[in-house]
Amino acid sequence: MPASTDTIYALSSGALPAGVAIIRISGPLAFEALLKLTGRELPAPRQVALGSIRDRNNEIIDQALTVIFLAPNSFTGEDCVEIHSHGSRAVMAAIFTELDNLPGLRPADAGEFSRRAFENGKMDLLEVEGLADLLQAETEMQRRLAVEQSSGKLSALYDGWANRLTRARAMIEAELDFADEEDVPDSVASQVWDSVSQLRDEIAGHLRSGGSSEIIRDGFKVALVGEPNAGKSTLLNALSGRDVAIVTDIAGTTRDVLSVDINLDGYLVRIFDTAGIRDTQDVVEQEGVRRAVLTAETADLVLVLQDNDSIPKQFSASVENQRRLRVRTKTAVSHSNAGSDYDLSISAKEGVGLAELRSSIKREIERRVGAAQTLVPARARHKKRLEDTLNYVSDALHSEAMDLAIRSEYLRLAATSLGRITGRVDVEDLLGVIFSEFCIGK
Repeated sequence: MPASTDTIYALSSGALPAGVAIIRISGPLAFEALLKLTGRELPAPRQVALGSIRDRNNEIIDQALTVIFLAPNSFTGEDCVEIHSHGSRAVMAAIFTELDNLPGLRPADAGEFSRRAFENGKMDLLEVEGLADLLQAETEMQRRLAVEQSSGKLSALYDGWANRLTRARAMIEAELDFADEEDVPDSVASQVWDSVSQLRDEIAGHLRSGGSSEIIRDGFKVALVGEPNAGKSTLLNALSGRDVAIVTDIAGTTRDVLSVDINLDGYLVRIFDTAGIRDTQDVVEQEGVRRAVLTAETADLVLVLQDNDSIPKQFSASVENQRRLRVRTKTAVSHSNAGSDYDLSISAKEGVGLAELRSSIKREIERRVGAAQTLVPARARHKKRLEDTLNYVSDALHSEAMDLAIRSEYLRLAATSLGRITGRVDVEDLLGVIFSEFCIGK
């Protein structure tokens, strides 16, 4: 798709009102628009200038700072203007009215500045997605993951793999097409498969680490399960620091699954409060129990809560098969021995044992995430393409009996799959690699 030639503008800073608001203009008419708004010559590129923003009647709208960026050295790769003005709604409305009346300008669509940056080669798809994640990051680990992706480090890893595949293909093509040239070593194809095998192992290990990115981006899911009145809703409120769930002495108060997100030392944790698990004839409560079991089955960690004065019971096999902690609740109510069947003892209402519980959850997250590894596939789209790449590389390695041309085609498909992650699909640069490596045709 060809890049748009329209000049676009939008508010690029936070919600109004604000101390300062930034309007970004990008496109061939960006500088002309600034001339119309200020009535004075353009400032030097990347140098901030203070001046008046005026309307069509030459009346002052606001005093603002302006800066220009010459193509291609801008975020979008186009001529860009930034106007830093006071962030009142009235000022923004007046400036937008003037921009609306300029021919050739239009408001930007959602994400259009980033799309132009991609189309003009300033960012690849991974970096664009990383920027979107960075803008939405709520925790420290989400920020780190997004920065790794938006900074190009993940792209560099995938580009490096693609280059290794291209070199392997180049050596195979050299043997196939230029075997009679003295500059081509004999049987070069036989020398590439060890490297390809090593690459396969690297991709497989990278994919195995992908689960940590899901936990960082989407949150570590903790399900609170137990019998009615085991203290699940009280614990949810205590962990969140606010009254999310209704708490009463009536068994079966919680009928549906409630959830709350908390920031646990930089990790996003999603706590799910579920209906009490018990045999019941109430149709609504039966549905609540079904949803409770389903939530436990899909959780990363299950906290099985048991009242301090109740006899420990076994819950459904689906819950027991999950990674879980058995938690004794309401320990401040009586002084009965918690026993060895429990991992933790707490009293959510009094705040007893909550620090230990948070530490246990964090340890489980770190066990799943690993040693702060953030250079991992961040989205399902990335993982699917990496799985395709791994399959093609494996096919190439396991096809020893086939023609070299077929094995080379598997490597081409693998490189193409990698290219689709970043948006840089395979370009036929094999001859360039061959000529530079083997001096063919001199």
